[in-house]
Amino acid sequence: MAMWRLYYHLVWATKERQPLISPAKETELYSYIIGKADTLNCILHAIGGTENHIHLIVSIPPTQSIAEFVKNIKGSSSRYLNQTLQNPNKFSWQEGYGVFSLGQKQLDSAVAYVINQKEHHLQKTTNSHLEQITDQDNPPTRWHSNSAEN
Repeated sequence: MAMWRLYYHLVWATKERQPLISPAKETELYSYIIGKADTLNCILHAIGGTENHIHLIVSIPPTQSIAEFVKNIKGSSSRYLNQTLQNPNKFSWQEGYGVFSLGQKQLDSAVAYVINQKEHHLQKTTNSHLEQITDQDNPPTRWHSNSAEN
């Protein structure tokens, strides 16, 4: 295995942004995701969220794609909650997710942001770029170099 230092900030929402993550479910959900990430040989640096979305700071080894990791976590966690918790409302995640790469110097502030999600939402100090969740692709804009034209 090569040396790797890969850090990602992932975010996704409950289906239709319904408030499906109650405090009791949150504990179960976070514990499950932490364990699942560990079995996938990923390092979960932080997990946090509110009743309708979740943030993860995670290191995913280069042998696994980000899409694969997210699909595995979202699918297995919703299945777990629906099977283990007697829930009158079916738990499910919205399609899509946000992913942002981080440098090692950004890791501590990203972890603090995720751990303090509830406080950020109460105080309205959220990062709007990280909180916009849609199911549509929103790639970065292309960088055009003027030197390529010379």
